[in-house]
Amino acid sequence: MKTYTYSQARERLADILEESKKEEIIIRRRKGDIFSIVPKAPLRRSPFDVSGLNKNISRKEIMAAIHESRKRT
Repeated sequence: MKTYTYSQARERLADILEESKKEEIIIRRRKGDIFSIVPKAPLRRSPFDVSGLNKNISRKEIMAAIHESRKRT
């Protein structure tokens, strides 16, 4: 775990973000505030993985809506 001052972190932000991939980074402010930078794990989901809708619509109603929309064009 490495510790940087706020000024150091501001000057070297890109480098510090790269370092944070390997270990936790601590940034201290003059007032005594302490912040931790830890990388967040990337989401391993497909862009096609969408949540469904909880609507009380039957398959028959869905098919009827599709057929109706196709008749209009």
